[in-house]
Amino acid sequence: MTPDEYVEAVLDLVERIPPGRVMSYGAVADALAERSGRASARLVGSIMARHGGGVPWHRVVNSAGRLPPGHEMEARARLRAEGCPLRPAGVDMAAASWSPDEGM
Repeated sequence: MTPDEYVEAVLDLVERIPPGRVMSYGAVADALAERSGRASARLVGSIMARHGGGVPWHRVVNSAGRLPPGHEMEARARLRAEGCPLRPAGVDMAAASWSPDEGM
């Protein structure tokens, strides 16, 4: 998979995350690792920062549920509107995490 194909694969996966659910940067990387040979949460974070404006970027958080840096207020408002389970420091990962294996 070329770097451009990986960017598209990340964005495609993020578009599939259902409203009210989230994935961590690492979970996105892990979900694509077999196809791409890459598994880097940092790379996913970089892709989201550079190219994620057209997808539901607010549904990708860190593994502890912390919201995207610099966009916490907007992400919290969007997730709240979707009915995502929240905690004071971010998302309730136990209740909100989604895997592509679950389907839509």
